[in-house]
Amino acid sequence: MARSTEAAAARRPIKIWDLESQFEEEKDELLPAVTAVLKRGDFIGGDAVAELEAGLAKRIGVAHAVALNSGTDALYLALRVLEIGPGDEVITPPNSFVASTATIVQAGATPVFVDVREDQNIDPALVEAAITPKTKAIMVVHMGGRIAAMNEINEIAKRHGLKVIEDAAQSCGSMYHGKVAGSLGDIGCFSAHPLKNMNACGDAGYMTLHDGAMAARARLLRNHGLVDRNTVQEWGVNSRLDTMQAAVLNIRLKNLDSVIERKRANVALYRSLLSEKHVFIPPCRNYEFNTFVLLVVQVDRRDELQKFMASRGIGTAIHYPIPIHLQPAAAALGHKRGDFPTVERQAGRILSIPVHPYLTEDEVRTVAATINEFFGV
Repeated sequence: MARSTEAAAARRPIKIWDLESQFEEEKDELLPAVTAVLKRGDFIGGDAVAELEAGLAKRIGVAHAVALNSGTDALYLALRVLEIGPGDEVITPPNSFVASTATIVQAGATPVFVDVREDQNIDPALVEAAITPKTKAIMVVHMGGRIAAMNEINEIAKRHGLKVIEDAAQSCGSMYHGKVAGSLGDIGCFSAHPLKNMNACGDAGYMTLHDGAMAARARLLRNHGLVDRNTVQEWGVNSRLDTMQAAVLNIRLKNLDSVIERKRANVALYRSLLSEKHVFIPPCRNYEFNTFVLLVVQVDRRDELQKFMASRGIGTAIHYPIPIHLQPAAAALGHKRGDFPTVERQAGRILSIPVHPYLTEDEVRTVAATINEFFGV
């Protein structure tokens, strides 16, 4: 349950994120861990990195986790590991953060967009029609902490001999039919950006894999392709996770269940308070465990509502207002408005409202009451 307070929530701004409160809660753990790294001086490839990789693999239920310096690099290196490049196509939705599509382009492949369902996740019913002889993989994006329809996606991939990459940047800890995000495809790719549920104090990411040979290649590629200090086996990149960030993430991995529990309690309270007539929150199916890195509601008059909430001191955000296929960088792909109608309709209706674990119960109630007031409920 969201925590109660006697103070009226309206007395202070209600933030969309609250990293200051996270630090106050965790500083007695964080500061000694950071100090220990500084004293040891093992800033790259230290013991904390190996500890993090082992902890992540165990929690997610995979054989290997590879720590990297961003979720973007996780996606890019996943494509490299799977030998996807020029002449290949990768199916993905156009409503994600730009990194998912950008990494496909950076690998030399072509993104092929597919529309989404009402829950913002890729629509499996449309995937098969997008497959061509050039298709090599499906990159699903688990939006907002809700895992895509992986049973259907995996079945399509198996039938056509395709690889499946999970862009799990927003779904750390989420589950689907009892399996954890990052264990459902060939490679899982995660961000530990400061605004994620398990967050570093800067950029960070990681990759999860079942296959040992793939994991070994990812580790090679993240360190310039070096097999030793002086021998480069293949051209790689510098995507090593700093030991300092690994030390922070080891603490936050232990605290992750508490973060998720509090966010889920906030969502449950919102569901009980918000008018279903005016506010759509995708329902949670009985085989889903959603971790709500974001709480994205869908509403009419979104921009007016956002201004109204700002006037009451309530922070919001939009993830994301311009679909990737309509971005200037995507012009060469030849898409136009109307090509992906569900994505485009949602882009004008989605609004991320506060759900962070440091909200009080009164603050959740204030946010809900403000939304209801706007709609005359």
